Amino acid sequence: MTAPRTEGSVTVTATRVLVLNSGSSSVKYQLLDMHDGSRLAAGLVERIGEETSRLVHTPLIGGEKRERSGPIADHGAALKAVADELASDGLGLDSPELAAIGHRVVHGGLRFTEPTVIDDDVLAEVERLVPVAPLHNPANIIGIRTAQALRPDLPQVAVFDTAFHTTMPEAAARYAIDVETADAHRIRRYGFHGTSHAYVSRRTAELLGKEPSEVNVIVLHLGNGASASAVAGGRCVDTSMGLTPLEGLVMGTRSGDIDPAVTFHLMRVAEMSADEIDALLNKKSGLVGLCGDNDMREIRRRIDEGDERAQLAFDIYIHRLRKYIGAYFAVLGRVDAIAFTAGVGENAAPVREAAMADMEGFGLTLDRERNAARSDEARIISASEGRVAVAVVPTDEELEIAQQTFALVTSGSRTGNP
Repeated sequence: MTAPRTEGSVTVTATRVLVLNSGSSSVKYQLLDMHDGSRLAAGLVERIGEETSRLVHTPLIGGEKRERSGPIADHGAALKAVADELASDGLGLDSPELAAIGHRVVHGGLRFTEPTVIDDDVLAEVERLVPVAPLHNPANIIGIRTAQALRPDLPQVAVFDTAFHTTMPEAAARYAIDVETADAHRIRRYGFHGTSHAYVSRRTAELLGKEPSEVNVIVLHLGNGASASAVAGGRCVDTSMGLTPLEGLVMGTRSGDIDPAVTFHLMRVAEMSADEIDALLNKKSGLVGLCGDNDMREIRRRIDEGDERAQLAFDIYIHRLRKYIGAYFAVLGRVDAIAFTAGVGENAAPVREAAMADMEGFGLTLDRERNAARSDEARIISASEGRVAVAVVPTDEELEIAQQTFALVTSGSRTGNP
């Protein structure tokens, strides 16, 4: 089903979806045509609110990349600039072919388990979740309100990072703290990168020629932020990130798992404030804290030159990753595939090789030539004799958001819930 609209005597079928990912000082966007899933345009506005703001716009069907610099005061001005760029390509936001705007919203708590058409009640709940997502939800809200002002007549849909992980059983989602305190302050494991984990787990099943319901997959989303998930038959049963995106794997600037008492120790011994410790664990830890770099390419270059700090950082990163792989084998019982995705997962062959080393006992055998080959396509990189497939699956969160948004607005429902 599509969304037909009448323009004069001509009926236009609305199949386009604009996907917006609003950060605190940036807006990423893509315009897709859901008739065939093709991208019509993509771009980024960054450093919003500064004199050095920049917009990079790429029309993906004809035309060349355009860049403009200069002050962009706020998100309203940023989206107006995006609308102008799209209009200059004949893809204006006033087009009758635009069916909806899909928004990435990082935290949906337990209420939002599916994509949801945004109204005042939905926005109020997203605002109530700001204390557990202070870096993300406020920016998402700004993007939504700005888009609503531009096209108040158009469906606006929230697709939540946390939604895919709401299928976790309570044994995986609960922390072992006082239940009343946890419930009063919404303390539990929510998980993040859910849109990516959903897309990659489903795409991995396709690679194996099976339905998602038939496949158990460990998804490793390895970027500057990194997370792992255990997906059983298309449903998440465990994930590494928790109340916030800080928990779990070693990341570019985040510590990942750490003894909670480290916080108290730093308060007492180093006299650090809560804000200082927050900044330490989120912005000055992980790879950058261990060796001063959070770019895996630079770390590998330093390792090749004999840099011991870079080598130690890499070893800690891989050790934590292998611990989660082993844990999720135990959680799932049967694993059909491991899928690497995101910037590091898709491009860093040494990371994949180190993570899979000496894993034959788990049925994992990497084909070194396949692993080393560069490709932008989803592919199997395990040896034919391996019992468990190892895949590299480029993530496509924008396509996933667009698909969920379009399916919702053409179904006539207010949420994706049955």
